[in-house]
Amino acid sequence: MRKLLWLTLMLSSPALAETPCPALLNHTVETLVEHQPVNLCKAYQGKVLLIVNTASRCGYTHQYEGLEKLYSNFKEDGLIVLGFPSNDFGHQEPGTEAQVKSFCSLTYDVKFPMFAKSHVRAGNASPFYSSLAAASGQYPQWNFHKYLIGRNGKLIESFASSIEPESGKMQQAIHAALAQP
Repeated sequence: MRKLLWLTLMLSSPALAETPCPALLNHTVETLVEHQPVNLCKAYQGKVLLIVNTASRCGYTHQYEGLEKLYSNFKEDGLIVLGFPSNDFGHQEPGTEAQVKSFCSLTYDVKFPMFAKSHVRAGNASPFYSSLAAASGQYPQWNFHKYLIGRNGKLIESFASSIEPESGKMQQAIHAALAQP
């Protein structure tokens, strides 16, 4: 009887109850080069996410440095930067995924997670980017558009390409998101 009571209490414990996946994170994406599937809920639920469509030959490519700095400074606090290379704008990411990975590593020492080349533009966007656009009301208009997602899996803000990772606006939004439970 005691064992049955203990088992009933353990199974009904809120700590053990499975948290439902927020719709925005209910996607599986593939890693850059290796194409290993990553379930965004399992990997990143409860984290603050900064989603960025990237390109190696863009006027905003220097933002890799600021993105990596954000990731390195705040990953212990729960911020994860996720990069999605895209060739949708100006053909500024024409290389192979291996070339993209090498460029990011050798030029900017990128350590944040990078995913397979993706379509992000309206009319041809991946399901994940279509969800981001539906939540924010906007698709990326160029490379290095950023979406900030809170720990609860909901969109906080969308940032145009011209908003630098080091900008006060982005820093303030990230600090506020990290302060939320």
